[in-house]
Amino acid sequence: MPDWHGLSPRHLAYLIRRYTDVGDVVLDLEAHPTAISAATYLHRVPARLVAGGRGLRVRLLSSEPVRRNRSVARRPGRGVGLILVTLPRTGQRLDTAGAASAMSRWRSLLRPGGFLLVRLISGQVQADGGGDRASVIAAARAAGLFYHQHIPAVLVPLPEHETRTSPEHSGKADDGRGLLTGRHLPTVQHLLAFGTTATGEENTCV
Repeated sequence: MPDWHGLSPRHLAYLIRRYTDVGDVVLDLEAHPTAISAATYLHRVPARLVAGGRGLRVRLLSSEPVRRNRSVARRPGRGVGLILVTLPRTGQRLDTAGAASAMSRWRSLLRPGGFLLVRLISGQVQADGGGDRASVIAAARAAGLFYHQHIPAVLVPLPEHETRTSPEHSGKADDGRGLLTGRHLPTVQHLLAFGTTATGEENTCV
């Protein structure tokens, strides 16, 4: 299976296993084949979000876990255990108000104790000095979700030493220490986890 936005199938399966129980519905809003395959392998129920005349609807995909957990699949009111989503959406800038509105709709699909896992594809600093990560957290709280965890997922093996910090001698050929087309090479995928309810430890810290 292909990587899930840079994350290996094994690491994605680990996240799904950590945030769900057997029989839970797993909804990837982009319907990535690796997310569907990982949910199926872990005996979760993969699903797809479809728009209809009555608004958004979660459609369970036909898979072995659905047949094995037929009683779970017949209870649509149970809700989704985990939603995977990317922000900002393709070709859009991150808008806090818009993100909060979208998260409110996604929250209504989650079961009590369910989680929303946001893949943050940009780390831009905004005009007010805040960043995209802070905006996503603020939007989630406005939607009634609890901030649970920030997961920095390393995408590539990191070198033991940062070569760009070494002194560069004039007259020597370019040794590759410069930026890639003027930018740093992406090495980390930022994932933000939000829950419909706070854990016991988080309630203690509030």
